[in-house]
Amino acid sequence: MITASTIPLFVALPLAGAFLTVLLKRIKGIPDTFGVMVTIGTFVMSVFAVIQLEIGQRIICNIGNWGGFQEVLGKIVGIQLVVDGLTAFMLVVVNLIAFLVAVYSVNYMTRYTEKWQFYSLFLLMLAGMNGVLITGDMFNLFVFVEIASIASYALVAFGTGKRELEASFKYAVMGSIASLLILLGVILLYSNTGTLNMADMTRILAGRDHPALLYFVFALFLAGFGLKAALVPFHAWLPDAHPSAPAPISAMLSGVLIKALGVYVIARVFYNLFGFPHEVSLILMTLGAISMGVGALVALRQWDLKRLLAYSSISQVGFIMLGLGIGTPLAILGALFHLFNHSMFKSLLFLDSGAIEYAAHTRDLKEMGGLAKKMPITNGSTIIGAMSLAGIPPFAGFWSKLIIIVAAVQASHMKLAAWAVLMSIVTIAYVLKAVRFAFLGELKKQFANITEVPAFMRVSLIILALVCLFGGLLLIPDLRNGFLGQAVEVLTRVSGV
Repeated sequence: MITASTIPLFVALPLAGAFLTVLLKRIKGIPDTFGVMVTIGTFVMSVFAVIQLEIGQRIICNIGNWGGFQEVLGKIVGIQLVVDGLTAFMLVVVNLIAFLVAVYSVNYMTRYTEKWQFYSLFLLMLAGMNGVLITGDMFNLFVFVEIASIASYALVAFGTGKRELEASFKYAVMGSIASLLILLGVILLYSNTGTLNMADMTRILAGRDHPALLYFVFALFLAGFGLKAALVPFHAWLPDAHPSAPAPISAMLSGVLIKALGVYVIARVFYNLFGFPHEVSLILMTLGAISMGVGALVALRQWDLKRLLAYSSISQVGFIMLGLGIGTPLAILGALFHLFNHSMFKSLLFLDSGAIEYAAHTRDLKEMGGLAKKMPITNGSTIIGAMSLAGIPPFAGFWSKLIIIVAAVQASHMKLAAWAVLMSIVTIAYVLKAVRFAFLGELKKQFANITEVPAFMRVSLIILALVCLFGGLLLIPDLRNGFLGQAVEVLTRVSGV
C-alpha cells in the first residue's frame, strides 16, 4: 500500500542501502544482498503505486509541517513529493531494470575488485533517479539529477583503465555543463514566478504569455535535459561512456538513466509546466528525426558491439522524442510505450553484450562467430531483444513504433512517418549484422571451451526476453488503463492536447 508517508522510501531505501553497504562491506555477501533486496523492495512499491492509483489521482507527501505558512502565503511552501500516473509508470520501468541489473551483477561483478563500491554507487544512482521522478519542485529536481549523474560518472570509470577514465571525464565535463544550464533555467524560473514548486509554477505560468525570458528558459532546458537524454546534437558523451562502463551500468545508462534524467523531465516540464508550446513541438520533432537518422546510420558502421548499441540508443530516443513532439494522445501513448520497450530490450541487449564479453573476452564482432552453439540462452535472448529493437512483429518494439508512425500519419506529418519507417529498416540491418557476426557461422577455435554464463546472469536475460516477447499485451485496454493510460492522461490533461 502506497501512502503519502511511504513515498520518501523510494529515495530513502536506496540511500540507506548505499550507506549500509559501505559500513558493512567486510561481511561477505552484504553488497549483493543489499543490492538485490533494496531494488526488489522499490520495484514492488512501484507496482503497488500503479495498482493503487486511479486515472487522474495523485498521492502527495508534504515534507515538514508547513500548512500554516501555506495558508498565509497562498502558495505551497516546503518540499513536496508527488506520485501520479506518469511517475508510477516511470518508477516501474526504472526499478524493474535496477532489480534485474542487480541480480545480473551478483555474478558479473566478481570480475572486478571491491564489489561494495559498485553497489553503493549503483544504489546512489537509483536514489537519484527515483528522486527525479517523485519530486514536486524544480530545485530538488536539479539536486536529484546531480546525485544520479555524479554516481554514474564514477560507475563509467569503474574499470579504472585509460579508456574508462577518459570516457568518464568526457561524460562528467559535458554532464556538468548540462547541469549548469539546468540550474540557470531553474534560477530564472524562480525569479519569474517566485516559487520552486512545480504545481505553483504551472498555475502562475498558465495566466501569462510567454515572454522572451521563458523562451530562453526553454532553450536552457532543451540543451541541458537534451544532453542528459543524449539527443543529437548533445549526444557526444554517450558513444564513449556506454562501451567503457561495466555491462550492468551500460544497461542502466541506456535503459533508464537517459530516460529518467532526460526524456521524462523533458516531457514533465514542457507538457505539464509550460503547457507544450507549439515551438517546443516543432523542436522536439526535429531533434527526434535527426537523432533517429544519425544514431541508426552511425550504428550501421560499428563493429564494437556495445558501441553499436550505444548509437542505437540515440536513434531509439529519437523515436520517443518524435512521439512526444507530435503531441497527440496517440503519439504520446506510442512515445511512452516505446520508452518502456526501449528500456527493456536495450537493457537486455547490453546485458547480452556483457554475457558475451564475460565468456568470450571480446566485444569485436569481427572476432566472434558461432557462439550460438556454446551460449544458447544468450543467443536466444539476444535474438528476441534484437527483433524487438528492429520492430519485428509480434515483439513489443513493433507495436510502439507502429503507434508512433500511425500517429504521425494522423497528424499529417507524412515525411516524418516515412523517415521513421526508413530508419526502422536501417535498424533491422544493423541488428541482423550483430546477430550474424556474433552467433552464426562456424565456431572459432578460441571459443571451443567457453560455456554459458552463470545462473544469476541467465535469470535476468530470460526475464527481460519474456518482457520483450509479451510486452505488447500492455496495449490490451484493461491493462493500458492501469499502466500506460495513467501516464498518458497526466500529459494530455495538463497540456490540453
